[in-house]
Formats: sequence, C-alpha cells, structure tokens
Amino acid sequence: MTNEQNCITVFYDGACPQCIRDRRFYERLAGQGGKQVKWLDITDQDELLKTLAIDPHKALTELHIQLANNTVLSELDAYIVLMKRIWLLKPVAYFISLPFIRPFIARIYHQKVARRLKSQGRGAFAKDTKDK
Repeated sequence: MTNEQNCITVFYDGACPQCIRDRRFYERLAGQGGKQVKWLDITDQDELLKTLAIDPHKALTELHIQLANNTVLSELDAYIVLMKRIWLLKPVAYFISLPFIRPFIARIYHQKVARRLKSQGRGAFAKDTKDK
C-alpha cells in the first residue's frame, strides 16, 4: 500500500480545547506515521460537511474520519481506526471494539461530549439540552 492509500482525514472540533489536546497527543504518539493523517477543523465548515454526507451536528457530537477510499466512519469506529495506527494504542483499539465493552464505552463517550458541549453552550445539542 502506498502512503496515499493509507491517508485519512480526521474531522475535529477546533473550538474544543480538549479536542486540540487530543490531536496533539495523537500526533506525538504517531510520530512519522502521523504524516498520513490530515486534520480538518470543522468549525464553520457545515457546507463542506454536508457535501461529504456528514451531519454538522453529529460532527460535533461524534468523531468522524474519512478513509482514502472516501468512506466516512464515525464514533468508536473512527477511534478504532486511529488507534490501530499506533502500536501503543492497538490494545486499546482491540478492547473498545469488543462487543460487550463497546456499548459501555460509547455511552461514556456520548455523556462526556454532551457535558462538554453543554458547558460551552455550543451547538444545537446545547440548545436541546437546555430545553429539557
């Protein structure tokens, strides 16, 4: 496989300090392999996301990546692909992909994201949460 065939694009929330820290952490762990990962800040990119069939609201609440073949993965599937690229994180990728672990991890992930967006007062999610 060529380097181009291994490239992925990660859609991340550049307005989220934790997301930026997570990106930097990943880049440090990835080393040279990180050059095959392009990072795209989704802030004010709703139209672009829609052209890729990514719901802008979901892009805020779930990590999305695009593989070299243009397949878009989200949530834990996206994290698993990213983690499998770093030998140190491969065991974590395996663990969170286990059928009896995955739903639990997904629930924790969504709760954490919901708290973050609510605390920042951002997006439709924050509005929906305030209305409840």
